[in-house]
Amino acid sequence: MKYLLDTDWIIDHLNGKREVTSRIESLAKDGIAVSVISVAELFEGVHGSRDYEKSLKALESFLKGFTIINLDV
Repeated sequence: MKYLLDTDWIIDHLNGKREVTSRIESLAKDGIAVSVISVAELFEGVHGSRDYEKSLKALESFLKGFTIINLDV
């Protein structure tokens, strides 16, 4: 993995910001991961969203394509 996506980038992508989506797609060939902390933040956002089911499906679909990096203590 070369890149670790920030929560804000993922939110922007899910909200349809094309420039962010294009950048993520261009970086994907080199390997992208998401931290477990970002995942927790994203699920917190889904919990408070107006359309819970739609937001949950979009997030779960997005996360399927990435490695989730856990914390090692």
